[in-house]
Amino acid sequence: MCRMRILKKVFQLILKREAGTYQNSVATKDFLFKVHPTVSHAVEQNCPVVALESTIITHGMPFPHNLSTAKEVEEIVRAEGAIPATIGIIDGKIRVGLSSEELDYLAQYKTPLKVSRRDLPYVISKGLSGGTTVSATMIAAHRAGIPVFVTGGIGGVHRDGQNSLDISADLTELGRTPIAVISAGVKSVLDIARTLEFLETQGVCVSTFGASKNFPAFFTPNSGFTSACNVHNPDEAADLIASALSLGLQSGVLIAVPIPEEHAAVGHQIQEAIETALTVVSVQGIRGRDVTPFILQKVNELTQGKSLQASLDIALIHNNAKVGSQIACALSKQMSKKRTKNTSQDVGKPQKDSDVVIIGGINVDFIAKGKTETLHFGQTNPGSVCQSFGGVGRNIADSLSRLDKRPLFISVTGADANGDAVFNYCKHMNTSGVARLEKQNTATYCAVINQNGELTLGLGDMDIHKQITEQYVSQFEKQISSATLVCLDGNIPAPTINYVCNLAGKYNFNNTEKACKPFLSDAWKCLSYSSPNMAELCMMNKTLGHTVPEVLPSTLDEIVRVAVALSRPLLENLHCLVVTLGPDGVLLCGEHNAGSVDLQPRKQKGKRQLCALHYPALAVSPEETMNVSGAGDSFAGALMAGILQGKDTDSCVRMGLLAARMSLTSPHPIAPVLTLDSIDPNKIQGQNWPTPRFVRVE
Repeated sequence: MCRMRILKKVFQLILKREAGTYQNSVATKDFLFKVHPTVSHAVEQNCPVVALESTIITHGMPFPHNLSTAKEVEEIVRAEGAIPATIGIIDGKIRVGLSSEELDYLAQYKTPLKVSRRDLPYVISKGLSGGTTVSATMIAAHRAGIPVFVTGGIGGVHRDGQNSLDISADLTELGRTPIAVISAGVKSVLDIARTLEFLETQGVCVSTFGASKNFPAFFTPNSGFTSACNVHNPDEAADLIASALSLGLQSGVLIAVPIPEEHAAVGHQIQEAIETALTVVSVQGIRGRDVTPFILQKVNELTQGKSLQASLDIALIHNNAKVGSQIACALSKQMSKKRTKNTSQDVGKPQKDSDVVIIGGINVDFIAKGKTETLHFGQTNPGSVCQSFGGVGRNIADSLSRLDKRPLFISVTGADANGDAVFNYCKHMNTSGVARLEKQNTATYCAVINQNGELTLGLGDMDIHKQITEQYVSQFEKQISSATLVCLDGNIPAPTINYVCNLAGKYNFNNTEKACKPFLSDAWKCLSYSSPNMAELCMMNKTLGHTVPEVLPSTLDEIVRVAVALSRPLLENLHCLVVTLGPDGVLLCGEHNAGSVDLQPRKQKGKRQLCALHYPALAVSPEETMNVSGAGDSFAGALMAGILQGKDTDSCVRMGLLAARMSLTSPHPIAPVLTLDSIDPNKIQGQNWPTPRFVRVE
């Protein structure tokens, strides 16, 4: 009884692989970001990635010079060992990592827009295309998990800006988006003194790359002003960026790269023309918004056309790309070393402060997606195949680790190459509870999906999961008994499930293919939460001897009615049921509280008023669907994170729906760019959240 009192607040979860829970073939404009698989994979693997803007393509120079320059910059990034991620907007979608065809499309587009932060809602809502400025590129890069962004030069405070208030959005973006921007400084046609003052006010760390603190002015290495500090090489720059990111300041770092010495003479010519133009401005008394256009026109006249400036612009962006890529590579190495150090400290030392314990399987997943709607068995079908890492337990542990919870993960793998790959991939997780077994194969799973993202066939070698025995799990009894949340993967042996049920007394979320396991005994009465799909909900009731429909309903109204009826007898013991309805969304059934379902664990049992809420799924088009093996696990992990944070029911469910959508569009079961910010309903612009449908349960 003492043990039961200790475990009073412990949740228990049984979760399943539910392929395609949130599939929907209806395209939607509220899906804002599309990250190229190469980029998302690189981010996940902590490989160096460099973000690049696209206004140089759409507004910087004419075709085909714009296209060739963009490709040259990308090649420089690759030559330095990093992955380029050019960012642009095509048909209202923010693309992170433009393909060769997409680069060509933007380069030749007749009416591209220049898109800053201000313009993003309009361009996306209208389905338009354009190039992203520094500010818009920073937003997209940060959302994709890319910490380094290379550009030519940033905007600033315009001359006479104290009167016109003409201040570039680049500066305010640097003050609120934690990205390292590598540029050649600020053009001297702008007011550099006020620009640096404004950046200081915004809390932006400004550093010069090289031996001097002199702040460069694009065409000249010395603007007459100094940066707050300087970094001598890529390693020092990486240290600076890593420190800024670790502090969580939510402001950016500006690293200003002086013009290379071999281009200084040409830069000096242009700088002299700028100074002459500034003298004319002063003599003629030009003020306000007229200043910058006048200077640019005068400089163009004095340098006999734009060719001189254009060639230097290209040279500077090439140099910035080289330096920025070197910094990205140094930052990647530093982060990898840090993760390795943290992981080595975890081995054999389960975290004492882990308030979440997850017990479940690990799989190496192979996802094969056909290029046709119908796949023909007995012959080779065209398609693509990618490897990722799954398993319900691993997915949930991965999800919560990315959502600022680092659970103790208890599982087993084989002492084989697949096991090596798993540990290498899961460095960000606490895998100190994962045993490596000799003469055993690491579990593998293969999913075959058609062009529409629908599961056609699944095959799994899961025998090793039988080794997650009661005897092995009992080694972690202390951690389980002191945890706030204990999550069980329903694919593990039934005796292990019963052992933890008896140990903890309660568990939430039954979300497993073998949904009847805990219902074969009275163990299910210890459940707090369960999350079956409709077929599993029927199986639960059938196992308990209740009447179930012979055929599952097809219309949404009938599905909701039947699901509510089948949930009712289970709620005599369960605190809450979360019934996943695939493309029809999610149905919550539980205790009524102020017009909603109370997700927070109840402190005592007793008679209560029940209700249900139906939430529609977030639509994802077939073209966007890349992986259907982790949507349900992503939903569950994010929902749990919300519950652990004490959020209201709507917020918890919306977090889950957003995480599920990210999973579907990622090559990985758990999207590598998953963060608390990325699934915060209050930070998702343009998302329309319909009011959930309320149903009273009699």
